[in-house]
Amino acid sequence: GDVPLDESGELKVSQTSYDHTRAYWDQIAVTIVGRHVFDLTDGWGGKPPGGVDHVVVVSHRPMPEGWDPEAPFHFVDGVEAAVAKARELAGDRLVEVAAGDVGGQVLAAGLVDEVRMDVVPVVFGSGKRYFGSVHAQHLLEDPDVVIQGNRVLHLRYRVRH
Repeated sequence: GDVPLDESGELKVSQTSYDHTRAYWDQIAVTIVGRHVFDLTDGWGGKPPGGVDHVVVVSHRPMPEGWDPEAPFHFVDGVEAAVAKARELAGDRLVEVAAGDVGGQVLAAGLVDEVRMDVVPVVFGSGKRYFGSVHAQHLLEDPDVVIQGNRVLHLRYRVRH
């Protein structure tokens, strides 16, 4: 697309995708990620991505040596502690959970209300599972949001509890 999704201008999407994604991103106060994502992104240089206020990192290891303790990143041990901390920080705004192992653990713990995904026409053939190693079936409702962007389908499913 040709519409910048954030102030960096690096990620550009169609106007339809911008309208959908930006409206959602603007509601998010806290993102929960695992240590793998934190390390992979180098903690986004201490600034949460996409305009998010705080990042809660699920890790059995402490914050990295030399990490700025004033940065809005919170290191916790376990997904239940992560969700509790994120809810405290978010107030009445949304908590987002990244996909992968941590996302699967939060889903398995019954702490996810909805699943959002963006499907694009690329098959990688390898990589990480969307929900990590979830060992039990979790039912989702039919999608209640289906938006066709430019080479992307934005979907939202409510989780059956």
